[in-house]
Amino acid sequence: MTDHDPFDHAWWLASRSAGVVAFVLLSASVVLGLAMAMKLASPRSRPALRIAHERVALLALSAVAAHGLMLLGDSWLHPGVTGVVVPFTMGYRPVWTGLGILAGYSAAALSLTYYLRRRVGARRWLGAHRFIPVAWALAAVHVIGAGTDAGSLWLQATLAFTVASAGALLAYRLAPVGQARSPASRRA
Repeated sequence: MTDHDPFDHAWWLASRSAGVVAFVLLSASVVLGLAMAMKLASPRSRPALRIAHERVALLALSAVAAHGLMLLGDSWLHPGVTGVVVPFTMGYRPVWTGLGILAGYSAAALSLTYYLRRRVGARRWLGAHRFIPVAWALAAVHVIGAGTDAGSLWLQATLAFTVASAGALLAYRLAPVGQARSPASRRA
């Protein structure tokens, strides 16, 4: 038995949980987006896939915001608003937390351009949207470097599954044109 009360660290535990949820949802959104881009779903299921992709992405962004905001209540970390919103200024693992802040900003900016696609044009929007896997990769690096649970098996398994899933689809998507990338590209 230990004399540590988990409620003494409620903000940290909540933020940590929100961070893991944010990463899993961001990974799911990337996988769904890649599946859409590669036309892996039947034409009938594509509208549902697009809606799922959008909703998962919005949930991921909400979890990212919750992750950062809950850190403000952490009695040990004391990051302050600057530490949460300005990359590389937090005293705790500044490089890794800075990468996480950049990942959050990048994911938000690139995801929310969806709602501006008519104004900026589909081609520009798609060009910007294709950088979301970069934001996702920054988030993965943040989890590995700043996450206090990075050494635990449950988080390593989660990371391995999400990185393998998104990484495999991304590698397949980026495969040279000479290789068949999807059933649709084989017919063309």
